[in-house]
Amino acid sequence: MTGHDYALGYMLPSVAEVFRGIPHWVIDDQDRILTLSEGSNAAERSAIVETTLLALRKTGHFKVLDKWRNELYAVYGRDKELLFNVERSATPLFGVVTYGVHLTAYVKKEGDMKIWIPRRAKTKQTYGGMLDNAVAGGISSGESAFESLVRECAEEASLAEDFVRSTVKTCGCITYFYVRDEQAGGETKLLQPEVEYVYDLELPEDVIPKPGDDEVEEFYLWTVDEVQEHLAKGEFKPNCAAVMIDFFIRHGILTPENEKNFIEIVARLHRRFEFPTL
Repeated sequence: MTGHDYALGYMLPSVAEVFRGIPHWVIDDQDRILTLSEGSNAAERSAIVETTLLALRKTGHFKVLDKWRNELYAVYGRDKELLFNVERSATPLFGVVTYGVHLTAYVKKEGDMKIWIPRRAKTKQTYGGMLDNAVAGGISSGESAFESLVRECAEEASLAEDFVRSTVKTCGCITYFYVRDEQAGGETKLLQPEVEYVYDLELPEDVIPKPGDDEVEEFYLWTVDEVQEHLAKGEFKPNCAAVMIDFFIRHGILTPENEKNFIEIVARLHRRFEFPTL
């Protein structure tokens, strides 16, 4: 970015090359840097980014832009200031940090735990038909993590707002670098650093999550063993699997005594990014 001397994301060389010669963008071949050279404030930079992406979408060059979401994600600077907004589907092209909320809902009865697991609708733009966390979604620009969670709880699981606000527990976050594969849709090997704020919600037996939109096919109430079995089979959306593993660590289900790679797993769930974050 103009006036800044630090990276905001890692791009594939093949992606950066497409920006060569496009107005307002400069490629430094020696240092392998793509810079947005115009825009004195967030609104101006956001407008340039949008114009560029709409033009690229029209050419059909990037398949990820076929899944245009009309949802803006924020890109922040070192002082946590908003540098610009970018269309959600384009974030893996730039490799910028994105933010989301994930909630694990569970039931406890006589010491035994069961976990609510939804199956994503087969029509979802990404990872259709895979298993998910009870509630999960991206944080739009200008939205706080908690308000995003409350909204997603209503939309995806039909959970009452008052109940969620008074009962849900904030449990930190996980940070990781995801390399997109075929299941994500569009180009593969795009680099996506993500921050997921994680929450726990213990539900009474008579509170049953129900799909509130067309993004969830159905909910299952599974034992810990059943969840682990499906995790081992690779049936979970990748970042949802990471959130589920974090849940098992925090609840003493996955421990140094029963997992030889415990320290490595914990470290990989809390990566320190090379880019500015909130």
